Formats: sequence, structure tokens, C-alpha cells
Amino acid sequence: MKQLSPRRDWPPSWRTSFDYDQLELYGKRAHLGYTYAYANRRDRTLQLLKSAGLPAGATVLDVAAAQGNFSLLLAEMGFDVTWNDLREELADYVRLKHEAGRVSFVPGNIFELSFPQRFDAILATEVIEHVAHPDDFLRRLRELARPDGCIIVTTPNGRYFRNTLPPFSQITDPAALEAIQFRPDADGHLFLLRAEELQDLAAKAGLQVEKLLLFTNSLTIGHVKLEPMLRVLPRRLVETLERASSALPTALSHRLLVHLGARLRPL
Repeated sequence: MKQLSPRRDWPPSWRTSFDYDQLELYGKRAHLGYTYAYANRRDRTLQLLKSAGLPAGATVLDVAAAQGNFSLLLAEMGFDVTWNDLREELADYVRLKHEAGRVSFVPGNIFELSFPQRFDAILATEVIEHVAHPDDFLRRLRELARPDGCIIVTTPNGRYFRNTLPPFSQITDPAALEAIQFRPDADGHLFLLRAEELQDLAAKAGLQVEKLLLFTNSLTIGHVKLEPMLRVLPRRLVETLERASSALPTALSHRLLVHLGARLRPL
């Protein structure tokens, strides 16, 4: 994808997107914990997608895709991608970066949109924790997926020891969250999901968890005052320690790892 240079006439959402792109794509070292954690999440998401057995040229819907980095990468890999986000103006920002592959743009609320066909795969990365009714969200994704398709979800791990937000199971009135849902970035998190909660919500939506991953340790993301260490440690060592942490016993990984990802299939 093309590397952009900012312009003064860009709208605020484009400037914010460019700030993230500097950390995610362009090598800015201002927050290595964010950069390393993003790269790790991207790689794990691709792992879940590429191991799903999708056909060549499979259709992929990228939900709440923001500045489109996953959308554009998947298009370059040969997938037929549909970009979606509530913020319609971001579509033109993504178009500026588009260099290769097929990308269609369908902005709007995923609960209200219609599509001419179902999708082989649906990507919803760091989205579900922004939605007041995650059960309805998963049901909607199931409606949009082909019967033999898959849904890839990533979200912060609700059992990670540093998290302070309540798990979804402790939300007594999800409707009270509707007024503040769909807000971007970490400030828009309404709750967090534990692995067993995601499995339960998936089952209620007519989905099964085919593959579950826990990943990103405190060093990789620079938590507990470890960010300065990332400036002196070789990235290869950080990645080696990250791989080792992913092999921790289940009880430890659920407490020590930041993110969870899952590949879901319709029942």
C-alpha cells in the first residue's frame, strides 16, 4: 500500500488515522509497545484467516475497518475485500493508500446495511468490545457469513491482570451502553470479554469457536513500565519471548496475555 504524506487540508479523522499509520506502517518509534502489539495482532489475525482453508479470491468483509490497513493487506494477498466503517469519510483516506488488489467500500452501520451476497470470511478486529450488544453483533455477522464461511474476531482478553473494565457477564443492563457504543479507540471500550464469555456468546449466536488464541505479553505491549526496555532490547528477542509466552499453561496465559483471537464457524 502507498505511504502517504499529511496535508493541512485533511479532516481530523484523516489526521488521526495518519498518526496511527505512522506507528502501524511507517516505522515511527514513538510508542514501540503499540507498534509491536499491533504487528503481533496482525500476524495472529492472518494466521487465523490463512489457516481457515478459504478458496483463492475468497470474499472478505472487514467490519469497522478504520484506516483500512487490514483491508488493503488482504486485497494485496488476493482476497476480494469489502471495507466497512461508520465513518464514511475514511473511505477516501483508504483509497489514497490503495495500490493493488480488489477493495469495495461500503460505509455505514453494519446492523443496517445490506449486501448482495454473503462472505467467505468476516473480520472484526477490536470491535466487539465497542458494541453494547455483542450477542446481537455476532448474530449479525453470522447472517452475513456463508454457511461454510468463518468469522475472525480479536478483542482484549478480559482476564488479563491489568484490565480494570468489567467483563460482559457483569453488565446488568447492556441497553444502558447504547448511547456510548461505536466510539473508536480504547476510550470506546464498554467492557471486556473472557474466553469463556466469547464461547458462550458465539453459541447463542449459532456459532462455534473453531480456534482460540491468546497472545501479546506485557513486554511486547510495553506494560508495567516495560516500554523503556523495548528501546534497548532487539526486536527479535522480544518476538522470541512473545512466542514463548504463547506456550504458557492455560491458567497463566489467561492472566498474562493481553489479547484473544478466535475463528468462529456457523453451526
